Amino acid sequence: QLSPSHAAPSPLAQPGDWHAVPALQAIPKLARDERAVFLNEDHTNPETRSLTVALLAPLRAEGFNTFAAETLYQKGIAGLRRRGYATASTGFYTREPVYAEMVRTALKLGYRVIAYEASDAAHANAREADEAANLYRRAFADHPGARLVVNAGFAHIQKHGRYLGGASMAEDFMRLSGIDPLVIEQTMLTGHLRKSYDNPDWRGVFAALHPQQPIVFLDTRGRPWSILPRRYTASVFFPRERIADGRPTWLGLWGLRVPVRVSGDLCKGRFPCLLEARYPGEPRAAIPADRVVMHCAAQTRALWLRPGAYTLIAVDEADRVIDHVTLHARPHMLPPRGAPASTYRPMQCHPLMQVFKIRH
Repeated sequence: QLSPSHAAPSPLAQPGDWHAVPALQAIPKLARDERAVFLNEDHTNPETRSLTVALLAPLRAEGFNTFAAETLYQKGIAGLRRRGYATASTGFYTREPVYAEMVRTALKLGYRVIAYEASDAAHANAREADEAANLYRRAFADHPGARLVVNAGFAHIQKHGRYLGGASMAEDFMRLSGIDPLVIEQTMLTGHLRKSYDNPDWRGVFAALHPQQPIVFLDTRGRPWSILPRRYTASVFFPRERIADGRPTWLGLWGLRVPVRVSGDLCKGRFPCLLEARYPGEPRAAIPADRVVMHCAAQTRALWLRPGAYTLIAVDEADRVIDHVTLHARPHMLPPRGAPASTYRPMQCHPLMQVFKIRH
């Protein structure tokens, strides 16, 4: 996470040259005349895919119509498009609900969802070249007017620089297609529980501005700041993580979802218990909208959901359904701000709490 020696100076080091803008506002405008937008994520940190979910609607409004994700495989695409939701077999990363929500959102918005993953036999640089060829062919061969949004991991999206012994997927794609994509870096400028892991540029921006949503920096001509300008077009600064009702508030997907408090009552004393919020009409095979593990009846947690009705299901360790109820997510005037993750202390469940909930 530390800045490499060839990183750009911090935007705060040049007063007057750069100003912070909400990423949800800036990125669609930057993409207005582009044919492709590549966004990356840290596969181990779902926060870095939260902004991509929120960007899908404004990018669709700008005319983008094709969506590709690293985790999808060609053999499952027809079924995914037909169903409209991911299952456990759709891809490895889509088993995580925020990634599954990204794919579900793209389908609901009318994107043509495609896969570009390489064959199982391809590794390192061969994988990058195979992915680039798949992406170019499936996005543009039969749809020359397509406008493409790509979600990929880490430096697969870098435009220049050695990667895995050769060129990255994005650089190979540029060579094949002649398209110079808008490339958005989202993995380097996030906060960490261990503050020594924080990037110094991120630390300085957070201390000065205390952003409450992802931001980018633009200069006086509207050009974006990038921590590695030869590799990425723009860099996103995420706010420091905050916790409300035991869950990070970025699960709200920057205004798309609201928190709904749930308790362990539905588990009927069978702990640990998984609570899953499912969209109407989607079967248990679908990856849920959100889910949380409960350890006792007295415990409360927040599920983050788009406004609407859901089926809340309680599942035991053997994956047997304990009970289910209808759950309603209603818009909040002011979503909870939460507390810094570094100060959060989870509630400890006493053995008796696994059965009884203390009522006042």
